[in-house]
Amino acid sequence: RERKPRAAMIKSLFIVGATGEVIIERHWRGTTPRTVCDYFWDEVNRHDSVEEVPPIVHTSTYYLISVHRDECFLVGAVSRDVAPLLVMEFLHRVADTFRDYFGACDEASLKDNFSTVYQLLEEMVDHGVPLTTEPNALKAMIEPPSVMGRLQTMATGKSAVSDVLPDGTISSMPWRKAGVKYAQNDIYLDIVEEVDAIVDRNGQVVSSEVTGAVQANSRLSGIPDLSLSFLDPDVIDDCSFHPCVRYNRFERDRVVSFVPPDGAFELMRYRVNTPLNVVPPLYVTPHVAVADDKNAGHGRISIQVGQKATSSLVVPGAAKGQPQIEDVALEIPFPRSVKTATLTATVGTVLYDEASKVAKWSIGKLSLNAAKLPQLSGSMVIQGNPDASFPAIQCHWKVPAASVSGIQIAALQLTNERYRPYKGVRTITKSGRFQVRA
Repeated sequence: RERKPRAAMIKSLFIVGATGEVIIERHWRGTTPRTVCDYFWDEVNRHDSVEEVPPIVHTSTYYLISVHRDECFLVGAVSRDVAPLLVMEFLHRVADTFRDYFGACDEASLKDNFSTVYQLLEEMVDHGVPLTTEPNALKAMIEPPSVMGRLQTMATGKSAVSDVLPDGTISSMPWRKAGVKYAQNDIYLDIVEEVDAIVDRNGQVVSSEVTGAVQANSRLSGIPDLSLSFLDPDVIDDCSFHPCVRYNRFERDRVVSFVPPDGAFELMRYRVNTPLNVVPPLYVTPHVAVADDKNAGHGRISIQVGQKATSSLVVPGAAKGQPQIEDVALEIPFPRSVKTATLTATVGTVLYDEASKVAKWSIGKLSLNAAKLPQLSGSMVIQGNPDASFPAIQCHWKVPAASVSGIQIAALQLTNERYRPYKGVRTITKSGRFQVRA
């Protein structure tokens, strides 16, 4: 007999703050002791950064599957063999729902809206199995918090939870609510590509990967049926879609056919086929000199940042020219042996945090013909034996109206409705995990 795959059974969910405090806990299949969070936090403290924390931590009784969002850890405790990627996807969906409801998934927002948090978790999970995760269905059952809603609850004592199920719950399209009407119909698409790369101290790209996402914001009346086609769909690979997409149609015709949810949602994600390493649009040149016999207890650091004349970014014909690099910022972690650092920057502002030993340098915009190149320089006071290696520098940047894949939308057609909506498309390339070795 063929065995049926088991559903993901989550025993408990813990939300742990930046200091290790348990902010929210919810149990579905028995009570999981809080001591597992102490065990998990010990594992977090063994690593220098949250990115290095393993997503799965096992104890003698439980597997702790976690994701990190907005300085909080969402930890799912399971005690049997389940698909870990499904649990991680559910935890990300929970964090996205909190961000949609409260504006952020941080400690302050969760504490201010803890009653709504528990109401959402009650509807999203049934006896440890993910149930309702679509924002439209949840908002039809639980109203997002507002000042008027709080005043009405205080005056009448009425709960914000609806007494009836939303129409989409029992339909074939649970992601879209019924009876949507707009005076002006429009849909906006953002093609966002992220570049993950490791760059050595000489500026050579050691490894790189490019992933992309199509973010949509739909304000369309009725039940619109959309078909999205690309000029060159072969440049994208490993696609994953929102449940509204008809996957068989994409496999057959490479056309994304869907009935969109109402509001903002992520239509699809993909990976870009790049035969060679990506050439980033900017360079970061770090120089670090630690203490030696002649200069014991001191060290110097200097970092220069500039725009490259050529890169792997593709700019559409209407916006030809050098791309504008925006929101440039560097996070410079210092070794534990550094007691303090004094830093100055020619462009932007730099702040050094003594507790975390991380300097944050905010540069802003870069241009190829700038009169003054951004440069950071400073000195370090080293206590004890200097570390042999300097941690990698995290670089953040964004380039509007450009992409690595060069992907462009050929057509976005609407059927099943009579109106002609306004359609807007823009492309953004930004850094993902972009590291420069020092």
